[in-house]
Amino acid sequence: MTLAAAPAVSSAPRANRKSRRDNRFAAWAFLLPALAYVVVFFGYPLAANLVMSTQNYTVKSFYTGEAPFVGFANYSAVLNNPLFSTATLNTVLFTAGSLVFQFGIGLALAVFFNGRFLGSALLRSLLLLPWLLPLVVSGAVWRWMFDQDHGVLNAGLRAVGLDAVPWLSSTNWALPAVILTNIWIGIPFNLVILHGGLRAIPASLYEAAELDGAGAWQRFRHVTWPLLRPVTGIVLMLGLVYTIKVFDVIMVVTGGGPANATQTLTTWSYRLSFQDFAFGQGAAVGNVLIVVATVFGLLYLRSAKATLAEAA
Repeated sequence: MTLAAAPAVSSAPRANRKSRRDNRFAAWAFLLPALAYVVVFFGYPLAANLVMSTQNYTVKSFYTGEAPFVGFANYSAVLNNPLFSTATLNTVLFTAGSLVFQFGIGLALAVFFNGRFLGSALLRSLLLLPWLLPLVVSGAVWRWMFDQDHGVLNAGLRAVGLDAVPWLSSTNWALPAVILTNIWIGIPFNLVILHGGLRAIPASLYEAAELDGAGAWQRFRHVTWPLLRPVTGIVLMLGLVYTIKVFDVIMVVTGGGPANATQTLTTWSYRLSFQDFAFGQGAAVGNVLIVVATVFGLLYLRSAKATLAEAA
């Protein structure tokens, strides 16, 4: 009987190894389409852009295939260009201004909708419209609203006895105009994520704080804000990564003008590549932006990991 049972026992490891091989094969079969997509649509363009940034790539290169290697000359030309500091400053101002007001207004609305009242769900759904509209459509609507002669904003200013503002033709007002547009677009995102974080806070904590005599501000400061902080970090990091690479809104509203007053790194990269046909320099600016976005993306992943660790 012992000899008869031996083959069955010895065949068990082989069966387990075959099962593990089958599982690994199935796992790779599911992963390969996603990996192929990442390589084709992300890896190859990124590598091509990196190579182009080290070449003197012109319109002629598309026909001849000749693009002399110039090393870091494109990066040097970009960094020494006076427009680099302007585009960088505009990118910082645009990103900071958008984030502060998007988050602040989104948080205020999330706290407001956290209370139950008639029609809150419907009103909250309507506030999602700016987020659902195509960015080109939103930019076109705001461009019309900013029109100095026929725009609704200046019509409102005139109605209260104020002078019209040259939103799109003044170097002082153009950047605030595109920041205002981007704020309007980004508020719903902050509202949805922060509202979800608020709903996860147990109501018993607010009841206990109220019984201890805490007012509305004290409940927000000592209950809401500490428990919402992990969600806040993720919202701000995602907003930062998204805002720093905004292109379509600025191009539709101002096109980077007037006099480069709204030129950011993204719009400048487009201008270098498709208006000045300096493809190597445009690729260099794009790579600088990719590095910046990657740094903040890594910070986001670290923040998300810390949030999961706290939740565990």
